[in-house]
Formats: sequence, C-alpha cells, structure tokens
Amino acid sequence: SLWSQHLKLDLMKELDSQVSEFMDGLIEESVSLDLTQTSLSGEWTGTGASDTGPLSQSGELFEVNHIRTIYHMFIALLVLFIFSTLVVDFIDEGRLVLDFDLLVYAFGQFPLVVSTWMCMFLSMLVVPFALFHVWAGHYTSSGHPIVWSVLVGSVFLLYQVYGLGILPTSVVLKNGLPPASCFIIIMEQVRLMMKAHSFVRENVPKVVASRNDKNYSLILPHFSQYLYFLFAPTLIYRDNYPRNPHIRWGYVGTKFSQVLGCLFYAYYVFVRLCIPQFRSISMQLFDLRAMVLCVFNSILPGALVLFLAFFAFLHCWLNAFAEMLRFGDRMFYKDWWNSTSFANYYRTWNVVVHDWLYYYVYKDYLLMTGKRFRTGAMLFVFTVSAVVHEYILAICFGFFYPVLFCLFMCFGMMFNFILHDQRKGPIWNIIMWTALFLGQGVLICLYSQEWYAQRYCPLDEPSFLDLLKPRSWTCHQI
Repeated sequence: SLWSQHLKLDLMKELDSQVSEFMDGLIEESVSLDLTQTSLSGEWTGTGASDTGPLSQSGELFEVNHIRTIYHMFIALLVLFIFSTLVVDFIDEGRLVLDFDLLVYAFGQFPLVVSTWMCMFLSMLVVPFALFHVWAGHYTSSGHPIVWSVLVGSVFLLYQVYGLGILPTSVVLKNGLPPASCFIIIMEQVRLMMKAHSFVRENVPKVVASRNDKNYSLILPHFSQYLYFLFAPTLIYRDNYPRNPHIRWGYVGTKFSQVLGCLFYAYYVFVRLCIPQFRSISMQLFDLRAMVLCVFNSILPGALVLFLAFFAFLHCWLNAFAEMLRFGDRMFYKDWWNSTSFANYYRTWNVVVHDWLYYYVYKDYLLMTGKRFRTGAMLFVFTVSAVVHEYILAICFGFFYPVLFCLFMCFGMMFNFILHDQRKGPIWNIIMWTALFLGQGVLICLYSQEWYAQRYCPLDEPSFLDLLKPRSWTCHQI
C-alpha cells in the first residue's frame, strides 16, 4: 500500500541519517586517539624474546577507551542494520523474515571444503618435513650434495606447484564452489605454501653451515616444532616462540563469537547496502554518471567490509589461535589507522604477511642482486603481492577482472612514493584515509557489477578473449 511505501522510505532515510552520524562520530573518535598508543607497537624479532616480554600488544588494543568506543559504535550500527532489515521485511511481507539464504549459499558444499582442507593439511604435514630431513641427511654425509639438492629441491617445487597449487584450485573450479567456500580453500592454499617456503628457507642455511663448518652444532627441527608452526599465527618459522603461561578459554570463546558476529555483520552490509544497488545497476547502460554514483555509493559498504575483515581476521581469529597455542607474539598489526604515509600503512596493516614479504621477497631479492636495485626489490614485492591478491579474487569470484591488481600496481606504487615516511601531520592521514575509502568504493562497485553481469549475461561457449574481457562492459539487459 501507499502507507507502507512511505513508511519504508522514511525508515531508509532514518537509517542513512544514523549511518552518517556513525561515520562522523567515527572520524571524531579517530582524531582523538592518543598518540601514545604507538607504544603498543613494539616489535619482536623472533631471536630470543623471553616468555614474559611484551606479548599481547594487539590483543590489548581494544582495551583502550577510545578504540573501545569505536567498537561500541560498530555494534550500535549492527543493531540498526538488523532492526531496519526486520522492519522492512515486515512491511514488505507482513511478517518477520529471518532468512539467511546469502550465508547458506556463500558457504555451500562445506563438506567438500573440509575434506579438501584435510588432504592439503595432511600432505603439508608429511611432505615438506620428510623431504627436508631426507635432504639434510644426505647433504651432510653424501659426496654429491649438489645432486641431492637439485633432486629434492625439484620434488619440493613439484609439490608446491602441483600438490598445494594446481590440485586444490582444480577442486574449486570443477565443483563450482561458492565464494566463501572458495576463500577458505584458496587462502589456506596460500598460507600453507608460504609456511612451507619459510620452513625450508630458515632451515636449509643451517644444514649448509654444518657441512662447511665441522664445529657447527646442527640440530634439525623436531616434528612437534614443525606441527606447532603449521598452526601458529605466524608465517616465519622459528624452532621456538615466546609462550604465555596459560590459556584463557573465555578469551578464546569471545574472539570466536566476535568472528561469528562479523560474519553476520557482513551479511547485513551486503543485504542492506550492496545487493539492492547492484542488482539493478548491473542491468543499466554503462556510462560515466552511473559509474561515479556507483563508486561513491559503495564507499560506505567498502569501508565497513575493510574494518570487518581487519577486526575478524587480524584481531579476533589470529588472537584466538594465539591464545589456544599460548603463542606469545601478538603483533599481528600496528596502529595503521594513524599512518600519514602509504609506506607506513603497508608495513602496519598486516604485520604477519609484511614480515614474510620483507624477509623472503625483499631481502632475498637484495641478497641475489648484491644489495643493489632497492627500487626493483620494492617493485618486485608489490608485483608478488598484487598477483597473489588478484589470483585469490579471480578464483573465488569465478572471473578475471584485475581491478585490485591495477590499484596495487598503479595507485599503490604511486602513493607509496608520493606519501612516503617523510610526510607528517594530520593532513596526510586524512589523504591516506580518503584514498583508502575511495579505493574500497572502486573495488566494491566494479567487482559487484561484474558479479551480476556474469549471471545476467552468461556465455554458452566463451572464447579465451571473452574470459578476459569484463562482462559488465557489454551486459545491458533491461
């Protein structure tokens, strides 16, 4: 009826007003953050930290009053999303509709996901560890160490490419797994490949040193150390890590419940802010005006998805596993929101991945080039990161649309040099946040448009060029 339509419009306007107030408050709280919180960003080098050192910096972050207030604001916004969804459904359907079809679809074929992960993990549990010990035994005692190194290295590379690379990807593609299920397998694939590389990269030099120096005391890693590393929330292998004295199971339960809450939060973001917009816009003609409106309408959901991904994975998920394993080093991120340069943002947003890229890509590149071409090393790091990110999105979404790759390699590289560490002051932090929000809007807009275009305009027998060309550029069903 006309009354229900007016009520629905008034409700949506009220929600928009509440969201605007939320973002204004978020900005005010961010500005008021005490700069002394940078003391939470102490580093652990992994070379002798004690069991009682600064172990829980990231875990303690949300105990800070200013950050906890922002956390409460996000909870309030979630309540508004839930309330608006229930009321709008009641107006449209005449009853409360508690429907989570989107979540059910996104995590479809979950038994296949679990079985695929089990195969990946069991192979990771046996192959790299066994190959390393076989190689180490023959390298230190055999008269042909180079031959053994080439042979075992080839087998390890074959396992990385085929066992952890091609096989899981083929399972995803052949079975047409939905996005969330794809992300679980592909993210685990990348994580295990990075851990396998770190294990070999950290232990091979020890074996080489023991052969060259007879006084070198070689102690090969035990299976228990390797098993702990596979579950530990770090990508850098060490024989021992700083450990906490006990496990706080209540803390673990809280973190996992927060991950679940973020999952439902993301569901409401897509249901209320994304799906209604892109379901219709994907059938309109592609023009500049529609694109500009799409990008700016996508900034809010893009920002919320960014914060949810950060909080759910880098804070809750990693801290939960760290607590269960009594893993001491909780520096999973630093105060990236205070960054006045993109160079600092890249270093502090995800410390776990940054450390792996720094030690095994950047430093090894400089080692192989005689510590020359530092710009080339930085470009190589950006390229590796961009390719892996784009690979994950392409497999999980089921189409190739290198938006993230272009943002990484073009604007990411440009901002890294323009907004460098010499840039100080609040204005540079505002510029960083503006670019970040705009980039999130572009990602949400373009990938959502392409997702619906792939479904509205399917191709029966697409050629290779059809697979590379974005479908949203030509799909204009009305």
